Amino acid sequence: MDLKDYFDKTSGLGVLATADSDGLVDIAVYARPNLMEDGVVAFIMADRLSHKNLQTNPHAAYLFQAEGSGYEGIRLHLVKMSEEKNSEKIESLRRRCPADASYQTDKDCYLVLFKVDRIRPLVGDRFESQ
Repeated sequence: MDLKDYFDKTSGLGVLATADSDGLVDIAVYARPNLMEDGVVAFIMADRLSHKNLQTNPHAAYLFQAEGSGYEGIRLHLVKMSEEKNSEKIESLRRRCPADASYQTDKDCYLVLFKVDRIRPLVGDRFESQ
């Protein structure tokens, strides 16, 4: 599946799930991921619970429900590879206007890079290994 093409053409709602080292789960609404040329998935994150969990547990899952009727969408199983703090790349990837202060409540931002481990449909058990 070409994730860049999918997310370029599909609108919807995304949710990122992370867990800490004890298995305590957090779920947060996240925008569509940024897809890098090498197939790496990147999210811009504030220094909040999702980011904190990834410091002790590199595994995450991203659920994306496409707009429309029914249950269309995908689930991505992710493994954190690396992160950059306050990098210039973050501003180049933002989809919202940087002057919009409504999302700038935290002074530190991170670009967190993930390897896609599996892709699954929103409903059902079939999957594609990456």
